[in-house]
Order: sequence, then structure tokens, then C-alpha cells
Amino acid sequence: MSEIQKPTIAVLIPCYNEEVTIGKVVQDFQKSLPEATIYVYDNNSSDRTAEIAGSLGAVVRHEPRQGKGNVIRAMFNEIDADAYVMVDGDDTYPAEDAPAMVEKVLEGYDMIIGDRLSSTYFQENKRPFHNFGNSLVRDSINILFQSDIKDIMTGYRAFSFAFVKSYPILSKGFEVETEMTIHSLDKNMKLYEMPIQYRDRPEGSVSKLNTVGDGIRVLSTIFRMIREYKPLPFFSALGGLFALIGIGLMIPIFIKFWQTGQVLQFPTLFGCFFIILAGLLLGITGIILDVIAKNGRKEFISTMNLLEYMKRK
Repeated sequence: MSEIQKPTIAVLIPCYNEEVTIGKVVQDFQKSLPEATIYVYDNNSSDRTAEIAGSLGAVVRHEPRQGKGNVIRAMFNEIDADAYVMVDGDDTYPAEDAPAMVEKVLEGYDMIIGDRLSSTYFQENKRPFHNFGNSLVRDSINILFQSDIKDIMTGYRAFSFAFVKSYPILSKGFEVETEMTIHSLDKNMKLYEMPIQYRDRPEGSVSKLNTVGDGIRVLSTIFRMIREYKPLPFFSALGGLFALIGIGLMIPIFIKFWQTGQVLQFPTLFGCFFIILAGLLLGITGIILDVIAKNGRKEFISTMNLLEYMKRK
């Protein structure tokens, strides 16, 4: 009898100037997942990140396009495995949780979310605006998608083969985690949240996040993805706003007409009609795009099924 083939596991570590912590991160995951291949993708670091990772046995590759989203896109394109664990190289996430995350992937979940916010994040993270931003983004997305995800923006996740090979990454930077979560909710994928013990960066390790700049990018990503994934409520709300403005501007004209029998502001009246017409067109646009979005979901399910079939073959 032939031996049952063991599942292949890949640990993906995107890095930019993490020489202070990358050695410990690689060694921790080697201990927790000795059967896994550890990939460190260096994103134009100016320090010894790649050298240290390579000396410890990690597979080091280089991604010239700057930005975490670009790195993750390259990882997903280039690496084949049955289960993937993605973690930052800053030693803020415990490697001890990785085996349980992999086990959940092998059970059939599409994405495992390492939930920081339900444990130690708010105590460990020393950046109050980041705490506020995480809560704001989480609550906004949960309301829009009628979900209950605890941690939208965590960098500690595990994925199935089908998820990795079917996920279209559009974001270039740190907003990729938000995009990833919204994509999964929209496609009704099998998600599992696992609370993890987050710890702040060790002394000497510097965060690459820009609170204001990255926050704006995350919010713009949410806005763009709501427009793409929820076109009917998005364009209906926008069309309704236009219609209300048009009707509001028209009311004084009709009051004057009722009182005097004359229309005294023809240009304003025509402008109101055009504003209301624009609102109606926005509503129709939302209906058309909603049909297209639903067809996209159907095609995505077919793609996922095909990938699962190919994997079994």
C-alpha cells in the first residue's frame, strides 16, 4: 500500500526591515510547525532581514513592488500548498497558535482569522488611534455585511488552497487585510475566528504603519468595496439623496406657484428635474450592478468548486 501523503504547509512571512525580529519569528514557527516550509518575502529591505532569514533555513524570495498587498499577491501566485499560514515578521503574533489554525484549514475552512481584539490587543498596542481605527472599521463592516467578525484587520491568518488561488488581490498596501475580509464575507466563505494573544513590538522594532495615511487607504478601500460588492444599497442611497435634494429645491417653487399661479424660477425648476432624474439613474445603475455582482458570486463559486476538484485529482 502506498503511504498517505501528508498535507503540505507553507508559512508566509512578508517583511520590510525586520532584522530585529525576523530571526525569532522564523525559529518560533520552525518549532511550532516543523513540517512546514517557511517563506520570507523581502520587500526591498535596507537591513539584514533577508540574510538572517536565509541563515536560519527559511526560503527567501524578493518582491520589488513595494507594499504588503503586492507581496501577498506574489506569495499567493508562486506558492502551492494544502494549507497556508500568513504572519507578520514583527514578532507580535504567537507561533504556538499556528498548528490549531492549520488543523482548521484541513477540516475544510477557507480562512482562519487570528483574532487579536478579543484578547490582549487593546492592552498591548500603544497606539490609541490604531485601537480606534480597528474598532471603527470592524463595526462598519459588520453592520454593512450583517456579520460578527471580531478582528477585520489582523495580519495573522490561515488559508486553504482554494482561497489562495481564487482570491483577486487589488490592494497594494496594508489595506489588503480589510479587502480580504470583505471579499470573504461577500462570497459567503467558511470563516473561523480564533482568539490569539497579541503582543506589541519588542524594543528596537519600528512599525511601518502610518496612522493617518494607512487609515485613509483602509477607509477608501472599504468605500470602493462597498460600491463593488453592495452596489444596490450604495447607489440607491446615493440616488435617494439626489432625489431628496431635487425635491427639496422644488418645494418652494411649487409653493409660489400655488400662491400666485406662476412659475417664477424656471432655471431652478429644470435643475431640480435633472437632479431627480440623476437620482433615478443612480438607482437603476444600482439594480444593474447588483445583478452583475450576483453573477460574479456564482462564477466565483464555480471557480472554487473547480479548484477543490483539481486539488483532489
